[in-house]
Amino acid sequence: MRQDVAFVMEKFEVSERHACELNHIDRSSYRYQPRPDRNADLRKKLTALAREKPRWGYRRLGVLLEKKGERVNPKRLLRVYQQAGLGVRRRERKRLERNAATMPLFVRPNQEWSIDFVSDALANGRALRALTVVDNFTKEAPVIEVDGSLSAPRVTRVLDEIIEGRGAAPESIRIDNGPEFTSRCFLAWAEQRGIRLVHIQPGKPTQNSFIESFNGRFRDECLNAHWFENLADAKRKIEAWRVDYNQHRPHSSLAYRTPAEFARVWSPSPCATVVEQAGEPVKDSLAARKTGASNLLRRPLAVSMITRHSHFLRTHLLGAPIRFFIRFESTRLPPCQHSFLRA
Repeated sequence: MRQDVAFVMEKFEVSERHACELNHIDRSSYRYQPRPDRNADLRKKLTALAREKPRWGYRRLGVLLEKKGERVNPKRLLRVYQQAGLGVRRRERKRLERNAATMPLFVRPNQEWSIDFVSDALANGRALRALTVVDNFTKEAPVIEVDGSLSAPRVTRVLDEIIEGRGAAPESIRIDNGPEFTSRCFLAWAEQRGIRLVHIQPGKPTQNSFIESFNGRFRDECLNAHWFENLADAKRKIEAWRVDYNQHRPHSSLAYRTPAEFARVWSPSPCATVVEQAGEPVKDSLAARKTGASNLLRRPLAVSMITRHSHFLRTHLLGAPIRFFIRFESTRLPPCQHSFLRA
């Protein structure tokens, strides 16, 4: 624009005012002379420091400038820092996204196992790690593997030993998103065994509630109650607690029977076939059995059943009353809902 005004003034010998009017430019804009950049020296020094310390922000770089005898206003320093494109790039954390892991209705042993890690320390301060495994139906703890560190190949070897000892592999395993459970070694092992892996959502330990409950009892009754002199002492005491847990400790969700006792007396019910389910298991206890139906139906099971010979079904699972939605094959009666209590 300035060149146009100068060209008109020189070519047609008109005044500055007339030339600016013809080019639609203000005379003050034509006469404006840019001021020298007073931040050029500061920008040069700031860029040199940023190359030496690429992960430092403008505040730390300002401290270095002050040590060199150049005190700069923080707002001016930030403005020059941003104009020079020296801002530190923030590394965004990659977050794993998974769908919510639903909790199925457990009706048989080895239907689903839950595994997790528990950390502690020995008397000398050495780290201690325990791999806990729980059958979600019988509540048995087949093993608690203890060592200083437990890698994914070690985890698969322990699970192989459990499967060989129990004579059956689990249909699925509920786990979190730790590196041992997301490694290629563990995923390939599960694929080879035909075991379905149920990964819970990150930050949602309640989706693996059975193992979390077991770990709480394990820490409260064993880890916090014992002083481990060395690794061998820790293995001996933890194994003794595991045996006592399976053989002698009454479990509230098993009508106060021990896991081993419940596993011995359990037998599949031939009277009905489970088609689908929804909801959460009802926690059975002696106190709940005394309170009556009102408290028990606060967290009911919703189970779709088929029966041919009876319009009313009375059954018990783990000694606990259950609320059923029953679908009849007879066309004469509409579907109905009944609530039953243990006699």
